Amino acid sequence: MEIRIGKQQLSFWQIINMNVGFFGLQYSFGLQQANMSPIYSYLGAEESKLPYLWLAGPITGLLIQPIVGAMSDKTQTKWGRRTPYFLIGALFCSICLFLMPYSSSVWMAASILWILDAANNITQEPYRAFVSDKLPSQQHAIGFLTQSAFTGLGQTLSYLTPTLLIFFGVSKTAHNAHNIPLTTVIAFIIGSVISIASILYTLSTTKENPLTTAEKQHLTQLPKGTLATFTDIFQAFSQMPIAMKQMIPMMFFSWYAMFIYWIYIAKCLSQSVFHADAQGGFRNAELLAGQLGAYYNFIAFGSAFVLAKLAAKVGAKMVHSLCLLLAGLGLWILPNLHQSWQLFIPITGFGLCWASMMGNPYVMLAKSIPAERTGVYMGIFNIFIVIPMLLQNVTMPLYYTAWLGNSPVKAIMLAGTLLILSAASVWFVKKESETANLALK
Repeated sequence: MEIRIGKQQLSFWQIINMNVGFFGLQYSFGLQQANMSPIYSYLGAEESKLPYLWLAGPITGLLIQPIVGAMSDKTQTKWGRRTPYFLIGALFCSICLFLMPYSSSVWMAASILWILDAANNITQEPYRAFVSDKLPSQQHAIGFLTQSAFTGLGQTLSYLTPTLLIFFGVSKTAHNAHNIPLTTVIAFIIGSVISIASILYTLSTTKENPLTTAEKQHLTQLPKGTLATFTDIFQAFSQMPIAMKQMIPMMFFSWYAMFIYWIYIAKCLSQSVFHADAQGGFRNAELLAGQLGAYYNFIAFGSAFVLAKLAAKVGAKMVHSLCLLLAGLGLWILPNLHQSWQLFIPITGFGLCWASMMGNPYVMLAKSIPAERTGVYMGIFNIFIVIPMLLQNVTMPLYYTAWLGNSPVKAIMLAGTLLILSAASVWFVKKESETANLALK
């Protein structure tokens, strides 16, 4: 097995250590997914306007990730190229998580979310580039799918935290002066600590590969400044690998669907399982949505390494398509079930899909990206995530009433349809970049 000079294969536990910081990052994302729509609702937001209040994530991702990725490609510090970015991002993330449950108005919560998402975006793509920098190509798949596993674990715990707090005696109905449940307040404080602590653990156990003399000289000769950064991004777009272009429909359908799910699942359950107008109905639906979120993320955590081995045998494309199909069918079935326990059956496929979405697209892409431009291409690839999310935020309020009849149940079924379309569009990716020999033995 030929490995590029300067990159040594890491042991399984070394790969775990380098990805622990991703656990904290995904705990933060899980808190947002599970709690932002309820927080907005408790503060008085209208249901049809909820997507507008989620604009922070896609817009900050669209603007920040390619810029930060391009900047990190050229950064030279004694701590490394990527480390300063995800350390600063994690620090601001912790501060925002602590402040969020003390929001006194919809617009205060939305403003904090903008800063929180900016911080998460500053952290995320340099972190993905860090994995590509650190590992030889033979270990890219296990590196990215380890991040997928930590995504599942972090989000499992973030979704489940309110339920666990209630189990240990925190009142389900207690809330602060702004109607935000006490369990939500405590969960965000826990997330604040985990976010920075996990990054610090990774930094203490894993160092970036030092640049060679030639690489340092090359970076020194590159143009610097704002204009140079945007020039790099433009050039990267114009020279985009064909595999990235072919993944656009797949990414569009799947991420548009995911945002629909995160925004409307609690509202859907309040109608399909609980009486929407019953006292405490929405609060019970919110808790059930959190339990479903914990479950599907646990499935993602448990299945990530299995999917990695399966992708090695039959191909990442086939595995990803099957997972998307199972998730789409599950979301068609879910709104038609009326007992809480029944929901965990179709949501299993959603968990497999979530594990695949956080790993297999990067496996398919891995060998297409020039090593010296990993940061900028990781940032650009994230645009294929944030543009569908942005379009969902902007377009869904325009047809939510006219086409869906103000029905969150129909919204969830629409998400299922889009995931099925995504499964079909995977097969338009003709040039699949997969790592043939996964280091999972």
